[in-house]
Amino acid sequence: MLFEKMEQYDYEQVVFCHDKASGLKAIIAIHDTTLGPALGGCRMWPYETEEEALEDVLRLARGMTYKNAAAGLALGGGKTVIIGDPKKDKSEEMFRALGRFVERLNGSYIIAEDVGITVADMDLVHEETNHVTGISERFGSSGNPSPMTAFGVYSAMKRTALETFGSDSLLDKTIAVQGVGNVAFALCKLLHEDGAKLIVTDINADAVNRAVTQFGAKAVAPAEIYDVEADIFAPCALGGILNGETIPRLKVAAICGSANNQLLDATIHGEMLASKAILYAPDYIVNAGGVINIADELNTYNEARAQQKIGKIFDQIGKVFDIAKMEQMTPAEAANRMVENRMEESKARKIG
Repeated sequence: MLFEKMEQYDYEQVVFCHDKASGLKAIIAIHDTTLGPALGGCRMWPYETEEEALEDVLRLARGMTYKNAAAGLALGGGKTVIIGDPKKDKSEEMFRALGRFVERLNGSYIIAEDVGITVADMDLVHEETNHVTGISERFGSSGNPSPMTAFGVYSAMKRTALETFGSDSLLDKTIAVQGVGNVAFALCKLLHEDGAKLIVTDINADAVNRAVTQFGAKAVAPAEIYDVEADIFAPCALGGILNGETIPRLKVAAICGSANNQLLDATIHGEMLASKAILYAPDYIVNAGGVINIADELNTYNEARAQQKIGKIFDQIGKVFDIAKMEQMTPAEAANRMVENRMEESKARKIG
């Protein structure tokens, strides 16, 4: 069963990590190292089953291959998941044990933080390995990558606006933001400063209230966000939210947000959006700012240089839109085509 899944999308390695003393149960998946060592974050989540955790880490690792390749990085894709509740199951021993597992991979995988994981957790991993990014600034790192991720989404949204409305200005544009976590809140700040009108929702009432207070946002219930009239919809929470049930309800011209895996089915639902004349900006290009930022740490971190690289997401999204128009395909298909061409060229050079 596992090897069938690995063969289906050509995974290189899956490592099951168990440390009895700390209670660590983790899975590291390395999807592809054609372009370089695999880089991808660590997610801690109370998965109901081990099968669910495995499915998630495989999906996320493959997504990182595409994200890193699309961002032009010399890095492959990988991911880690820890089975546990991040609110009560963490310990120093757990993250140091994880660091030792990462160290045994001899640099083929570089870990960073993701959902449920903090910079402080990564500092503990760093006690055991140097193959880690997103650690504290005292180590020459960049700290919390959320603002940089948000800047990348903002850059992509401006290019999406240019494609949709003929101008990259977001002044007076209505943006519906689903989820107001760290990345989305930083995005809302940038949009507010540009004069955009915000509609927000989140299951966390405090997060919503903060956006309403600071940015004059209009709040709606989570289930209502698909029904609001807006210029751009920005999914910044869960994946799979663009599906056969939600797409028919949308009253927007474009979609551009930070959430991973927004399309439940890239082919079916990408085409459904196209049939409604809704422009979709592929998520793994839109949200690449964070990984571009932490990748810069591998060359001695420079904030200005990292921000300049992230700003080029504007051009990358434009390239995707151009390919989609020329090849008469959806933006999701165009993004995949762009990535797969780059990887095939790299493989050919190695063989040659």
